[in-house]
Amino acid sequence: MTGNLPEIGPLAEHLQCARKGGTPLMADAFHGPPKHTGISRGTALNPRRCVWKKMFSAGNQTAEAGLSVAELMVDANMTGLGPSRCMEEPGATLKTCIIAVMCGLIILGNTAVFLVISSSVSGWSGNSRHVLISLTGADAALALIVIPLNLYASSVPQLRNHTDSPFCHIVVFLDATILTSSIYSLATISIERYIAVFFPLRYTRLMTNCRVKALIALVWLLPPVLLFPISIPRGIVKVYFSSASLICNLDFSSNMPYTLTLTAFIFFPCSLIMTFANCRLWFAARSQRKRFRLTKVSRRHDAASRILLPVVIVYYICWSPCVCNMIYQALMHQRVPEWLEFVALWLPCGNGFFNCIVYFWLNKSFRKKFQEMGQKLCWSKS
Repeated sequence: MTGNLPEIGPLAEHLQCARKGGTPLMADAFHGPPKHTGISRGTALNPRRCVWKKMFSAGNQTAEAGLSVAELMVDANMTGLGPSRCMEEPGATLKTCIIAVMCGLIILGNTAVFLVISSSVSGWSGNSRHVLISLTGADAALALIVIPLNLYASSVPQLRNHTDSPFCHIVVFLDATILTSSIYSLATISIERYIAVFFPLRYTRLMTNCRVKALIALVWLLPPVLLFPISIPRGIVKVYFSSASLICNLDFSSNMPYTLTLTAFIFFPCSLIMTFANCRLWFAARSQRKRFRLTKVSRRHDAASRILLPVVIVYYICWSPCVCNMIYQALMHQRVPEWLEFVALWLPCGNGFFNCIVYFWLNKSFRKKFQEMGQKLCWSKS
């Protein structure tokens, strides 16, 4: 029996010593595929304590002892001595606080957006508001469902240390489905605005209420179909809990063709649609402002067009690191540095809050409507 396996002797001695009062130290050894290895820099090792050692020798002692490394690890976790309790991930508390604050901001921001766009807003048609409500619902679902589930997984040792657990499969499936619905909603808004500005005479015939509702239904029904394999434990893709990012994550290297297929069917088509439509809208609005004095109707379309270009810029800022991380892991079978992974995996969720900033601070109609609603609420209480 050959391979780079830890020796059972030191592990067994560690367990015996730890049960007598020793304090094990280990830095995320069984971190999930692909792994961060080694003890964190700056960690002080007390020679009087029992330390988990990573040995590189033949596994003869494993066969002689009749035990596997996995069995010893299970034993260690059950007695509270495993890696999940040996050493806290550096910065875990700070990361948890960042995630919790982001969750609260997403809920507050999208609640305000929903209250505003549920009524009539100058510059946005009824169809635009319906698609925007779909986008707001997707962003809010991330904060209400996905983020709490990931925080729960980070607090349960059994889920943190169990690779390819059914719970993480469900969480990753929900996360990917909701994020994909959010991307599709952004692309749908871009298409709707493009038709409204460049084909105003044909708009009512092309974008009927039934067609808009069908597009919204497609936005929510297509992602579960594309991502259904993720929900199956021990299926074609593996998942793991990333203690570096405090999130249930897809092991992109476990099935490279499927990972590349997801980027091909989700990220790149929507990115092309949003870039083409919104760049043309922005250039058209700019040209219109230079040549003609804006009429009341053209001002409405221009207000909606100006807001979409910043939304696309924010979209690329939030999603490009995540997609690059996916492709890098799939091709190189390695993980990026810890904090870089944390930022890359959580930025798409933060897109839900950044959209709220763009809607309110760059759109006068939204700000005005929000102020009117606030004044009415204050008057009703007084």
